[in-house]
Amino acid sequence: MADLRTLFSSNDPAGYDAVEAFTDRQHQWVAVAAALGEHLQRVAGPGFDVEDLESPRTNVIMFHGVGGAGKSTLLRKIEAALTAAEDRPDQWGAPTWTQRLLPIRIDLSRSASTGSDYERVLLTIRLALAGDLGRTLPSFDVALRNYWEVAHPGEPLDEYIRRTGIAGKVTNMLPGQLQAGVGEIAAALQLPGLVGSAAGQLTSALVTALRERHERAQALAGAARTAALLEAVPDLEALSYYPHLLAWDLAQLPAKKQVTPVVLLDTFEDAADRHRDLERLLQRLVWLMPNVFFILAGRSRLQWADPALHGQLDWTGPIAWPGLGSTRTVPAPRTGEHPGRQHLIGDLSPEDCETHLARRLTVEGRPLIDAGIRAAITARSHGLPLHLDLAVSRFLEIRRTGRTPVASDFDCSFPALLARTLSDLTAEERHLLRSVSLLDAWDLDLATRAAGLTQQAPARRLTERPLISENVYGLWPYHLHRAIRTAVREDTHSEDRWTDTDWHQAATRALAALGEQWTAATALGPSRLILVACLRQGLRLARDHRLADLAWLTDAAYAYTDDSVWEPLTLPADTTGAPDTPADALAELLTTITRRQHEHRQRTVERLSEVLDSGLLPPELNEMALYYRAKAYKDLDQGAAARAGMRQVADTDGRLAPKARRGLANLARLAGDFPTALAAVPALGWKGRHHRVLGDIRWSEADTDLAVAAFEAGRTEAEQHGAAGERAMMQVRLALAVSFADPARAGDELALAHQLLEGLDQRSNTLLALVVALIKDAGIPGVTDRAQGLHAEIEAAGLPFLHRFVELALAFHHAVRGEDQALAAAIDRLRTLTDAGDFAYFTDIAHFMAALPLPGPSTTRWTTSEDHVRSSWRGLVQARQEHLRAEN
Repeated sequence: MADLRTLFSSNDPAGYDAVEAFTDRQHQWVAVAAALGEHLQRVAGPGFDVEDLESPRTNVIMFHGVGGAGKSTLLRKIEAALTAAEDRPDQWGAPTWTQRLLPIRIDLSRSASTGSDYERVLLTIRLALAGDLGRTLPSFDVALRNYWEVAHPGEPLDEYIRRTGIAGKVTNMLPGQLQAGVGEIAAALQLPGLVGSAAGQLTSALVTALRERHERAQALAGAARTAALLEAVPDLEALSYYPHLLAWDLAQLPAKKQVTPVVLLDTFEDAADRHRDLERLLQRLVWLMPNVFFILAGRSRLQWADPALHGQLDWTGPIAWPGLGSTRTVPAPRTGEHPGRQHLIGDLSPEDCETHLARRLTVEGRPLIDAGIRAAITARSHGLPLHLDLAVSRFLEIRRTGRTPVASDFDCSFPALLARTLSDLTAEERHLLRSVSLLDAWDLDLATRAAGLTQQAPARRLTERPLISENVYGLWPYHLHRAIRTAVREDTHSEDRWTDTDWHQAATRALAALGEQWTAATALGPSRLILVACLRQGLRLARDHRLADLAWLTDAAYAYTDDSVWEPLTLPADTTGAPDTPADALAELLTTITRRQHEHRQRTVERLSEVLDSGLLPPELNEMALYYRAKAYKDLDQGAAARAGMRQVADTDGRLAPKARRGLANLARLAGDFPTALAAVPALGWKGRHHRVLGDIRWSEADTDLAVAAFEAGRTEAEQHGAAGERAMMQVRLALAVSFADPARAGDELALAHQLLEGLDQRSNTLLALVVALIKDAGIPGVTDRAQGLHAEIEAAGLPFLHRFVELALAFHHAVRGEDQALAAAIDRLRTLTDAGDFAYFTDIAHFMAALPLPGPSTTRWTTSEDHVRSSWRGLVQARQEHLRAEN
């Protein structure tokens, strides 16, 4: 259809062709047609078996998207297109199949309880088949009649159908067909007296006949599992397996009666609650009817291909549901690749935006809008069709001035977009809209507080507008469409637009509201999810609006760093360059601390030095930068700089003073001064991680029992404080202590360590766990090769202190194997690595392991005698040798 507005926008309407778009969901139809065509071809193939319960299922396609995106409308269009060719939009094109289809659309939002939900779905399907086929489906009908008499005693089926709202022109046909099905079975069994009797009697007779392989009974109800299903107690669980019988009955239809049902399940999110009770039943329906095609629509993607749901649903994983793990909009798979079965509905995909812009204005079949401009428009639109439409109008407007449009002309929002958005909103709702445009996501309370209102009703009304999307699984469920959000933030034309002061005040309110939510949540117990979410939004607000008072962000920053979990906090790019506000400096500080897990520690030192040199951080946060720079210095083997930094933080007696004192104690140990380190332990307490410091001292002296006890106590203490990061650290060190003495237990402890490290992004501890694996396997071939690969990983991570641990592991390995030359080489490497002084006691330990004399006086001061430490380390080597001999 021609775009009349565009047609009348130029004196030369013949110069280009203009076509309207957005109405036909052509790509979604292409996806359905391709998937349905593949399904029909597969079902008609010689190898298809309706009773096969193990083959992967491809008989489902899912459309998902936010509320109000048009999913229900799409399903109604598909239903109409499958019912009659004249109801199919011309743009969709004719399908390639010739088989007869029966579309059955069911809206799951009408249901009330789990049991009646599933009954209604199954009865709706059977009712539709009753009207289309006009005949019985014997095995299913007998099972359904038996179920009905037990589950609904005294309630006629036709009355139930009318009462539950699924009545239609075929309402009275189903009870009659059920009765006819009973008659067919009774006749086949030559038991006409059972036609009007209780269903249970006929069911028992049919089971007996099937067990005895009665020929006519098998012809009517001969699925391999029919007898077992009929013998089961006729409850909801059994009913959920009856679709297997229905699928078998459909497969037995004569050629002239063959039909392929296409079941369209709308509002699927109402079935996928957190318990998944109804979803489990509906998944059985799909799996047990492989000859039926299912089209689902809901707010969330189907998760059936996710192995994590094993146990919650009957069939899970990508092998069971090929295609449900992808979200391709246009089904154009490469050779050998299975077509995607998950499709997003709502905003147009970048590919659809590009296609639309290329086809909207053409000259002799070629796009009038060049590729660069199309890409710029697509990026700014965030898939919003209205934005694309307005961009096309702007393109023509610029051309009318005689200038050729360029991509930068479209790096803007459109007043018309905002005008249309605001046109039907009340003044209160417009105020709320601007307030929430400051937030990435929000709930009713956060929106209300950010707007400075006292009641949530306006926020609730706003969430009902189509410009607001909802993610029911999100911490904050609501978010404003990104294109509309940009238009609101860049508004300079509307009559009631905000001034800079208005925006600053709103940002201040929003920051305070985030702080209140975090504080309230913290009062109930620590929550990393809320902490990180509030920090991300709060840091961006403070930075973008140059808020001088960091308020709760300081406390949140300390809470974030306290547990060493390191979720990413990277904010959107700030075009202002170097930090020039306290909020800028804090954002850079936390980002640097987090990114050190993925950057060389030298880069960490440089970035933290830049933050410190800016002078923008308040004193409380300045000590945080000093502390983590000192930690980075330690990891880089710059002991003097590390000690100076730790001493500076400890002397301030601020929040990080206990950790700095722990750092000084650790540095004393690294320098070989164990008595000084041990003397510091009693004053450290939980905040100074006293158990960790003590355990590191004890394992270094080969006192495994005391080391394990300390690390176990530290792990327990961390659990009591809800400190997942510290718990993982303690577990890695526990595995380290055990790895020298008990390789069997070390394997279990190491497995738990890896489990606890999952998702924490602790790079140094993850690499240390790999060292522990080397020690656990000492004496076994292959350790040396693994050590070389680990050295490369450590070098890339910028954590040189870990090289000493690898060499210590190799020294233990060679001592156990009696490889004197290799051991001497490892000791030489250790001596080179510890020339600066730190970890020099590792060289002593390597000599102790092999019962070698020290080459000269040692600078190490142990908490016990040197002879005792020597004997203990040598004893661990001998114990490992005995262990290996026993295994062989």
